[in-house]
Amino acid sequence: MTARPLHVAMLGSRGIPGNYGGYETLVEELAVRLVERGWRVTVYCRSHFTPPSLVRYRGTELVVLPTLRTKYLDTPVHTFLSALEAGRRTAADRIDAALVVNSANALFVPILRAAGIPTALHVDGIEKRRAKWGLPGRAVYALSERLACAVPDALVTDAEVIRRHYEERYGAPSWAIAYGVDPIVPQPAPGDSVLEKLGLQPRRYVLYVSRFEPENNPHRVVEAYRTVGGDLPLVMVGGAPYARRFIARLRERADPRVLFPGPIYGTGYRELLAHATAYVHATEVGGTHPALVEAMGYGNCLVVNDAPENREVAGDAALWFRAAEPETLAVALERVRAGDGVAERRRKAAERAAARYSWQGVVDRYEALFRRLAGERRDGRSRPSGPRQRVNYARENER
Repeated sequence: MTARPLHVAMLGSRGIPGNYGGYETLVEELAVRLVERGWRVTVYCRSHFTPPSLVRYRGTELVVLPTLRTKYLDTPVHTFLSALEAGRRTAADRIDAALVVNSANALFVPILRAAGIPTALHVDGIEKRRAKWGLPGRAVYALSERLACAVPDALVTDAEVIRRHYEERYGAPSWAIAYGVDPIVPQPAPGDSVLEKLGLQPRRYVLYVSRFEPENNPHRVVEAYRTVGGDLPLVMVGGAPYARRFIARLRERADPRVLFPGPIYGTGYRELLAHATAYVHATEVGGTHPALVEAMGYGNCLVVNDAPENREVAGDAALWFRAAEPETLAVALERVRAGDGVAERRRKAAERAAARYSWQGVVDRYEALFRRLAGERRDGRSRPSGPRQRVNYARENER
Protein backbone atom coordinates (compact mmCIF):
# COMPACT_ATOMS: atom_id res chain seq x y z
CA MET A 1 0.00 0.00 0.00
CA THR A 2 1.39 3.39 -1.04
CA ALA A 3 1.93 5.79 1.83
CA ARG A 4 -0.19 8.95 1.82
CA PRO A 5 1.93 11.99 0.86
CA LEU A 6 2.51 14.50 3.63
CA HIS A 7 0.17 17.46 3.32
CA VAL A 8 1.33 21.02 4.07
CA ALA A 9 -0.84 24.15 3.93
CA MET A 10 0.41 27.71 3.37
CA LEU A 11 -1.60 30.63 4.72
CA GLY A 12 -1.23 34.40 5.03
CA SER A 13 0.03 35.42 1.58
CA ARG A 14 -2.08 36.86 -1.22
CA GLY A 15 -1.69 33.56 -3.02
CA ILE A 16 -0.21 32.22 -6.23
CA PRO A 17 0.79 32.65 -9.02
CA GLY A 18 3.18 34.97 -7.18
CA ASN A 19 2.57 38.40 -8.69
CA TYR A 20 3.01 40.80 -5.78
CA GLY A 21 5.85 40.57 -3.28
CA GLY A 22 8.30 38.45 -1.34
CA TYR A 23 5.81 36.26 0.49
CA GLU A 24 4.02 35.38 -2.75
CA THR A 25 7.32 34.51 -4.43
CA LEU A 26 8.34 32.36 -1.48
CA VAL A 27 5.02 30.53 -1.36
CA GLU A 28 5.01 29.80 -5.09
CA GLU A 29 8.61 28.60 -5.23
CA LEU A 30 8.24 26.52 -2.09
CA ALA A 31 4.87 25.00 -3.01
CA VAL A 32 5.82 24.00 -6.54
CA ARG A 33 9.15 22.51 -5.50
CA LEU A 34 7.61 20.54 -2.63
CA VAL A 35 5.02 19.10 -5.02
CA GLU A 36 7.88 17.99 -7.27
CA ARG A 37 9.35 16.20 -4.24
CA GLY A 38 6.15 14.28 -3.61
CA TRP A 39 4.35 16.50 -1.09
CA ARG A 40 0.71 17.49 -1.24
CA VAL A 41 0.50 21.28 -0.92
CA THR A 42 -2.52 23.55 -0.40
CA VAL A 43 -2.13 27.32 -0.75
CA TYR A 44 -4.82 29.70 0.52
CA CYS A 45 -5.36 32.60 -1.89
CA ARG A 46 -7.33 35.86 -1.87
CA SER A 47 -10.19 36.19 -4.32
CA HIS A 48 -9.05 39.60 -5.58
CA PHE A 49 -5.59 38.16 -6.31
CA THR A 50 -6.15 34.63 -7.61
CA PRO A 51 -9.11 33.87 -9.92
CA PRO A 52 -11.68 31.81 -7.97
CA SER A 53 -11.90 29.42 -10.92
CA LEU A 54 -8.22 28.50 -10.56
CA VAL A 55 -8.18 25.43 -8.30
CA ARG A 56 -4.75 24.03 -9.17
CA TYR A 57 -1.47 25.63 -10.18
CA ARG A 58 1.56 23.56 -11.19
CA GLY A 59 0.40 20.67 -9.03
CA THR A 60 -0.48 22.85 -6.03
CA GLU A 61 -4.06 22.85 -4.72
CA LEU A 62 -5.54 26.33 -4.33
CA VAL A 63 -8.29 27.42 -1.95
CA VAL A 64 -9.54 30.86 -2.95
CA LEU A 65 -11.42 32.73 -0.22
CA PRO A 66 -12.84 36.25 0.07
CA THR A 67 -11.61 39.06 2.28
CA LEU A 68 -12.21 42.74 2.98
CA ARG A 69 -9.97 44.59 0.58
CA THR A 70 -8.78 47.43 2.79
CA LYS A 71 -5.29 48.33 4.00
CA TYR A 72 -5.81 47.05 7.54
CA LEU A 73 -8.31 44.19 7.07
CA ASP A 74 -7.20 42.46 3.87
CA THR A 75 -4.62 40.18 5.50
CA PRO A 76 -6.25 39.39 8.88
CA VAL A 77 -9.73 38.66 7.53
CA HIS A 78 -8.40 36.34 4.86
CA THR A 79 -6.04 34.50 7.21
CA PHE A 80 -8.84 34.08 9.77
CA LEU A 81 -11.11 32.48 7.14
CA SER A 82 -8.22 30.36 5.84
CA ALA A 83 -7.41 29.03 9.32
CA LEU A 84 -11.05 28.14 9.88
CA GLU A 85 -11.21 26.24 6.58
CA ALA A 86 -7.96 24.41 7.27
CA GLY A 87 -9.08 23.48 10.77
CA ARG A 88 -12.42 22.04 9.63
CA ARG A 89 -10.96 19.45 7.29
CA THR A 90 -11.84 15.83 7.89
CA ALA A 91 -9.34 13.24 9.08
CA ALA A 92 -9.12 11.80 5.57
CA ASP A 93 -8.11 15.21 4.21
CA ARG A 94 -6.05 16.30 7.17
CA ILE A 95 -3.20 18.80 6.98
CA ASP A 96 0.02 17.49 8.53
CA ALA A 97 1.78 20.85 8.92
CA ALA A 98 1.14 24.50 8.12
CA LEU A 99 3.24 27.54 7.27
CA VAL A 100 1.71 30.92 8.14
CA VAL A 101 3.49 33.99 6.75
CA ASN A 102 3.40 37.54 8.17
CA SER A 103 3.83 38.18 11.89
CA ALA A 104 0.42 39.91 12.07
CA ASN A 105 -1.11 36.50 11.44
CA ALA A 106 0.19 35.16 14.75
CA LEU A 107 -3.28 36.02 16.07
CA PHE A 108 -4.74 33.12 14.04
CA VAL A 109 -2.18 30.41 14.70
CA PRO A 110 -4.15 29.18 17.76
CA ILE A 111 -7.03 28.22 15.43
CA LEU A 112 -4.71 25.82 13.61
CA ARG A 113 -3.25 24.51 16.86
CA ALA A 114 -6.72 23.85 18.24
CA ALA A 115 -7.37 21.73 15.16
CA GLY A 116 -4.20 19.74 15.85
CA ILE A 117 -2.19 21.20 12.96
CA PRO A 118 1.47 21.86 13.88
CA THR A 119 2.30 25.33 12.56
CA ALA A 120 5.38 27.35 11.68
CA LEU A 121 5.11 31.15 11.58
CA HIS A 122 7.32 33.17 9.21
CA VAL A 123 7.83 36.64 10.66
CA ASP A 124 9.89 38.37 7.91
CA GLY A 125 11.25 41.71 9.18
CA ILE A 126 10.31 43.88 12.15
CA GLU A 127 7.00 45.11 10.77
CA LYS A 128 6.19 47.53 13.59
CA ARG A 129 8.98 49.79 12.29
CA ARG A 130 7.41 50.29 8.87
CA ALA A 131 6.39 53.88 8.21
CA LYS A 132 3.28 52.86 6.25
CA TRP A 133 1.53 51.67 9.42
CA GLY A 134 -0.23 54.16 11.64
CA LEU A 135 -0.36 53.81 15.41
CA PRO A 136 -3.04 51.05 15.36
CA GLY A 137 -1.08 49.05 12.80
CA ARG A 138 2.18 49.34 14.72
CA ALA A 139 0.40 48.31 17.92
CA VAL A 140 -0.97 45.19 16.23
CA TYR A 141 2.48 44.26 14.94
CA ALA A 142 4.08 44.88 18.33
CA LEU A 143 1.55 42.49 19.91
CA SER A 144 2.02 39.99 17.08
CA GLU A 145 5.78 40.04 17.57
CA ARG A 146 5.31 38.88 21.14
CA LEU A 147 2.70 36.30 20.18
CA ALA A 148 5.06 34.96 17.52
CA CYS A 149 7.36 33.82 20.31
CA ALA A 150 4.63 31.87 22.08
CA VAL A 151 1.89 30.52 19.82
CA PRO A 152 3.50 28.66 16.87
CA ASP A 153 5.25 25.31 17.04
CA ALA A 154 8.21 26.83 15.20
CA LEU A 155 9.34 30.34 14.35
CA VAL A 156 10.94 31.09 10.97
CA THR A 157 13.12 34.14 10.34
CA ASP A 158 14.71 35.01 7.00
CA ALA A 159 17.87 36.82 8.11
CA GLU A 160 20.46 36.52 10.86
CA VAL A 161 19.65 40.07 11.97
CA ILE A 162 16.02 39.11 12.55
CA ARG A 163 16.96 35.79 14.17
CA ARG A 164 19.12 37.65 16.70
CA HIS A 165 16.32 40.17 17.36
CA TYR A 166 13.93 37.43 18.46
CA GLU A 167 16.62 35.48 20.32
CA GLU A 168 18.04 38.43 22.25
CA ARG A 169 14.83 40.37 22.89
CA TYR A 170 12.48 37.49 23.65
CA GLY A 171 14.68 34.43 24.11
CA ALA A 172 12.89 32.83 21.15
CA PRO A 173 15.00 30.59 18.88
CA SER A 174 14.02 30.25 15.25
CA TRP A 175 14.76 28.48 12.01
CA ALA A 176 16.71 31.02 9.94
CA ILE A 177 15.80 30.32 6.31
CA ALA A 178 16.36 32.97 3.64
CA TYR A 179 14.99 33.25 0.09
CA GLY A 180 16.46 31.77 -3.05
CA VAL A 181 17.18 32.53 -6.68
CA ASP A 182 17.70 30.38 -9.74
CA PRO A 183 18.72 32.81 -12.49
CA ILE A 184 17.15 32.02 -15.85
CA VAL A 185 17.92 34.47 -18.63
CA PRO A 186 14.76 34.60 -20.76
CA GLN A 187 14.67 34.69 -24.54
CA PRO A 188 11.45 36.57 -25.24
CA ALA A 189 9.61 36.08 -28.51
CA PRO A 190 9.62 39.01 -30.95
CA GLY A 191 7.22 41.65 -29.71
CA ASP A 192 7.21 40.31 -26.13
CA SER A 193 10.46 41.89 -24.95
CA VAL A 194 10.01 44.28 -22.03
CA LEU A 195 13.20 46.06 -23.06
CA GLU A 196 11.75 46.74 -26.49
CA LYS A 197 8.45 47.93 -25.07
CA LEU A 198 10.20 50.36 -22.72
CA GLY A 199 12.74 51.48 -25.29
CA LEU A 200 15.70 50.13 -23.30
CA GLN A 201 19.03 48.73 -24.44
CA PRO A 202 20.93 45.95 -22.62
CA ARG A 203 23.36 47.28 -20.00
CA ARG A 204 22.08 50.80 -20.64
CA TYR A 205 19.69 51.36 -17.72
CA VAL A 206 19.61 51.38 -13.92
CA LEU A 207 16.97 49.20 -12.24
CA TYR A 208 15.05 49.70 -8.99
CA VAL A 209 12.44 47.18 -7.76
CA SER A 210 10.24 47.36 -4.67
CA ARG A 211 6.82 48.28 -3.37
CA PHE A 212 6.59 52.06 -3.43
CA GLU A 213 6.46 52.65 0.30
CA PRO A 214 8.42 55.17 2.42
CA GLU A 215 10.73 52.66 4.13
CA ASN A 216 11.80 51.37 0.69
CA ASN A 217 12.91 54.91 -0.20
CA PRO A 218 11.83 55.19 -3.85
CA HIS A 219 11.45 58.95 -3.34
CA ARG A 220 15.08 59.24 -2.24
CA VAL A 221 16.27 57.21 -5.21
CA VAL A 222 14.39 59.53 -7.56
CA GLU A 223 15.79 62.57 -5.74
CA ALA A 224 19.36 61.31 -5.96
CA TYR A 225 19.05 60.49 -9.65
CA ARG A 226 18.34 64.12 -10.50
CA THR A 227 22.00 64.92 -9.78
CA VAL A 228 23.48 61.94 -11.66
CA GLY A 229 24.90 62.81 -15.07
CA GLY A 230 24.42 61.03 -18.36
CA ASP A 231 21.35 59.76 -20.17
CA LEU A 232 20.87 56.28 -18.68
CA PRO A 233 17.20 55.62 -17.85
CA LEU A 234 16.27 54.76 -14.27
CA VAL A 235 13.56 52.09 -14.39
CA MET A 236 11.41 52.19 -11.23
CA VAL A 237 9.55 48.87 -11.16
CA GLY A 238 6.82 48.52 -8.55
CA GLY A 239 3.72 50.00 -7.02
CA ALA A 240 1.59 49.79 -3.87
CA PRO A 241 -2.18 49.33 -3.63
CA TYR A 242 -2.73 51.80 -0.76
CA ALA A 243 -0.15 54.50 -1.53
CA ARG A 244 -1.64 56.48 -4.43
CA ARG A 245 -0.72 59.91 -3.07
CA PHE A 246 2.83 58.85 -2.30
CA ILE A 247 3.23 57.43 -5.81
CA ALA A 248 1.72 60.52 -7.40
CA ARG A 249 4.24 62.76 -5.61
CA LEU A 250 7.03 60.38 -6.61
CA ARG A 251 6.15 60.72 -10.29
CA GLU A 252 5.87 64.51 -10.03
CA ARG A 253 9.42 64.81 -8.67
CA ALA A 254 11.08 62.51 -11.20
CA ASP A 255 13.14 63.85 -14.08
CA PRO A 256 12.47 62.74 -17.70
CA ARG A 257 15.00 59.87 -17.55
CA VAL A 258 12.94 58.03 -14.92
CA LEU A 259 10.48 55.39 -16.17
CA PHE A 260 7.54 54.03 -14.14
CA PRO A 261 6.33 50.86 -15.88
CA GLY A 262 4.43 49.62 -12.80
CA PRO A 263 4.82 46.11 -11.34
CA ILE A 264 6.42 43.58 -13.70
CA TYR A 265 6.58 39.85 -13.00
CA GLY A 266 7.67 36.61 -14.58
CA THR A 267 9.62 36.65 -17.83
CA GLY A 268 9.59 40.45 -18.12
CA TYR A 269 11.01 40.88 -14.63
CA ARG A 270 13.77 38.35 -15.29
CA GLU A 271 14.59 40.09 -18.56
CA LEU A 272 15.06 43.40 -16.74
CA LEU A 273 17.26 41.77 -14.08
CA ALA A 274 19.40 40.03 -16.68
CA HIS A 275 20.31 43.17 -18.66
CA ALA A 276 20.56 46.08 -16.19
CA THR A 277 23.66 48.22 -15.80
CA ALA A 278 23.10 48.31 -12.04
CA TYR A 279 20.46 47.45 -9.49
CA VAL A 280 19.57 49.94 -6.71
CA HIS A 281 18.28 48.51 -3.44
CA ALA A 282 17.15 51.16 -0.95
CA THR A 283 15.13 49.32 1.72
CA GLU A 284 15.75 50.04 5.38
CA VAL A 285 13.25 47.71 7.13
CA GLY A 286 12.84 43.97 6.82
CA GLY A 287 14.90 40.83 6.70
CA THR A 288 16.30 39.24 3.56
CA HIS A 289 14.65 41.00 0.63
CA PRO A 290 13.85 38.66 -2.29
CA ALA A 291 14.48 41.40 -4.87
CA LEU A 292 18.04 41.89 -3.61
CA VAL A 293 18.72 38.14 -3.66
CA GLU A 294 17.35 37.93 -7.20
CA ALA A 295 19.42 40.88 -8.39
CA MET A 296 22.51 39.17 -6.95
CA GLY A 297 21.67 35.91 -8.67
CA TYR A 298 21.46 37.62 -12.04
CA GLY A 299 24.92 39.11 -11.57
CA ASN A 300 23.93 42.75 -11.25
CA CYS A 301 26.22 45.50 -10.06
CA LEU A 302 24.55 46.15 -6.71
CA VAL A 303 24.10 49.62 -5.22
CA VAL A 304 22.64 49.03 -1.76
CA ASN A 305 21.42 51.00 1.24
CA ASP A 306 23.72 50.39 4.20
CA ALA A 307 21.42 48.52 6.62
CA PRO A 308 22.51 45.47 8.66
CA GLU A 309 20.16 43.02 6.92
CA ASN A 310 21.33 44.27 3.50
CA ARG A 311 24.98 43.92 4.55
CA GLU A 312 24.23 40.35 5.55
CA VAL A 313 22.93 39.54 2.07
CA ALA A 314 25.25 41.49 -0.24
CA GLY A 315 28.53 41.46 1.72
CA ASP A 316 31.47 42.74 -0.31
CA ALA A 317 29.60 42.45 -3.63
CA ALA A 318 27.94 45.89 -3.41
CA LEU A 319 28.54 49.60 -3.53
CA TRP A 320 27.02 51.11 -0.38
CA PHE A 321 25.10 54.32 0.23
CA ARG A 322 22.96 55.84 3.00
CA ALA A 323 19.32 56.30 2.03
CA ALA A 324 18.89 59.26 4.38
CA GLU A 325 21.65 61.02 2.44
CA PRO A 326 20.66 60.85 -1.26
CA GLU A 327 23.92 62.47 -2.29
CA THR A 328 25.75 59.26 -1.26
CA LEU A 329 23.60 57.32 -3.74
CA ALA A 330 24.40 59.87 -6.45
CA VAL A 331 28.12 59.36 -5.81
CA ALA A 332 27.74 55.56 -6.04
CA LEU A 333 25.80 55.81 -9.30
CA GLU A 334 28.43 58.11 -10.79
CA ARG A 335 30.97 55.38 -10.05
CA VAL A 336 28.75 52.89 -11.88
CA ARG A 337 28.39 55.27 -14.82
CA ALA A 338 32.20 55.53 -14.99
CA GLY A 339 32.51 51.71 -14.96
CA ASP A 340 34.42 51.73 -11.67
CA GLY A 341 34.61 48.06 -10.61
CA VAL A 342 31.30 47.16 -12.25
CA ALA A 343 32.45 43.87 -13.82
CA GLU A 344 34.06 42.69 -10.58
CA ARG A 345 30.94 43.43 -8.55
CA ARG A 346 28.77 41.56 -11.03
CA ARG A 347 31.00 38.51 -10.69
CA LYS A 348 31.01 38.66 -6.89
CA ALA A 349 27.24 39.07 -6.73
CA ALA A 350 26.55 36.02 -8.90
CA GLU A 351 29.06 33.88 -6.99
CA ARG A 352 27.67 34.94 -3.61
CA ALA A 353 24.09 34.19 -4.64
CA ALA A 354 25.01 30.76 -6.01
CA ALA A 355 26.83 29.86 -2.79
CA ARG A 356 24.25 31.13 -0.30
CA TYR A 357 20.81 31.52 -1.90
CA SER A 358 19.82 28.55 -4.06
CA TRP A 359 16.16 27.55 -3.99
CA GLN A 360 17.18 23.92 -3.65
CA GLY A 361 18.89 24.68 -0.34
CA VAL A 362 15.96 26.79 0.85
CA VAL A 363 13.46 24.02 0.11
CA ASP A 364 15.72 21.43 1.77
CA ARG A 365 15.47 23.39 5.04
CA TYR A 366 11.74 23.95 4.83
CA GLU A 367 11.23 20.29 4.04
CA ALA A 368 13.21 19.34 7.15
CA LEU A 369 11.05 21.72 9.21
CA PHE A 370 7.77 20.37 7.82
CA ARG A 371 8.86 16.78 8.35
CA ARG A 372 9.66 17.63 11.96
CA LEU A 373 6.24 19.21 12.44
CA ALA A 374 4.43 16.39 10.64
CA GLY A 375 6.33 13.85 12.73
CA GLU A 376 5.02 15.52 15.87
CA ARG A 377 1.48 15.17 14.60
CA ARG A 378 1.98 11.47 13.94
CA ASP A 379 3.34 11.14 17.46
CA GLY A 380 0.22 12.83 18.81
CA ARG A 381 2.06 16.01 19.86
CA SER A 382 0.27 18.82 18.06
CA ARG A 383 1.17 21.59 20.51
CA PRO A 384 4.56 23.18 21.16
CA SER A 385 6.46 21.55 23.98
CA GLY A 386 7.87 24.84 25.22
CA PRO A 387 11.20 26.62 24.99
CA ARG A 388 13.30 23.47 25.22
CA GLN A 389 11.75 21.98 22.08
CA ARG A 390 12.15 25.21 20.15
CA VAL A 391 15.83 25.39 21.10
CA ASN A 392 16.15 21.91 19.62
CA TYR A 393 14.61 23.19 16.39
CA ALA A 394 17.14 26.00 16.21
CA ARG A 395 20.10 23.73 16.91
CA GLU A 396 19.02 21.25 14.26
CA ASN A 397 18.61 24.11 11.80
CA GLU A 398 22.19 25.26 12.37
CA ARG A 399 23.80 21.92 11.52
